[in-house]
Amino acid sequence: MLKLVYAPDPILKKECQPLAQVDDHHRTLIKEMYEVMYDANGVGLAAPQVGLDMRIFIVDAAAREEEKTPITMINPKIISIEDDLVPYEEGCLSFPEHFAEIDRPDKLKIEYIDENNKKKILSTDGFNSRIIQHELDHLNGILFVDHLSRLKRDVIIRKMKKFKKEEKIV
Repeated sequence: MLKLVYAPDPILKKECQPLAQVDDHHRTLIKEMYEVMYDANGVGLAAPQVGLDMRIFIVDAAAREEEKTPITMINPKIISIEDDLVPYEEGCLSFPEHFAEIDRPDKLKIEYIDENNKKKILSTDGFNSRIIQHELDHLNGILFVDHLSRLKRDVIIRKMKKFKKEEKIV
């Protein structure tokens, strides 16, 4: 079973490798990623957050609802993105109990392949767009705290080091 990786961890700062082809092994990993995300009450999860160096992330803006809306994105690429930025408080499963207001574009169009190797294009906005941008950042080694001032980022990282030490997380 996959386990969450907590900051600071080097894999969270690494740019992930694309997949040439999605196979049964990848589909099993994706299924496990959904289990980890839902167990942690999250709405998105990227492969490096469970220690995998792959350009895969999953999102489900309705993860906390009865009717789930899971989307698996492999080798995602933004086709277009709105210029106007909208502030919104974000959190991250790799930073438990830490939240910060982050400015991101509200609308985007993204191309990806799904778990069945089918090419897809999605135009989205609002919360779903924000989750996708957050998870795509993870695949590029960018964390939500990297959008903050150095002082705010350093405070959160220090708190995460203390958390990992207290929880005996390697």
